[in-house]
Amino acid sequence: MKVLTIRSVPDEVYFTIKKWAKLNRRSMQEQLKYILEQEVQLVRSSPGFNARKWRDRFKDRDWGDITDDLREERTR
Repeated sequence: MKVLTIRSVPDEVYFTIKKWAKLNRRSMQEQLKYILEQEVQLVRSSPGFNARKWRDRFKDRDWGDITDDLREERTR
């Protein structure tokens, strides 16, 4: 597991996280890990993340030009 150090956290943020940790009966470290894990899950389940994954998967394919395909169909 990796170690992460965060510097210069604004007081308001620090005390809010400390309050949440106390309410959830967690240490500050456990609360911060929980917050980070939740954020990662949100990002991974977002439509933008999934769309990027699919774009990367199909980036080397030549899909042609839909405009040219439509013009060709109209002239048939």
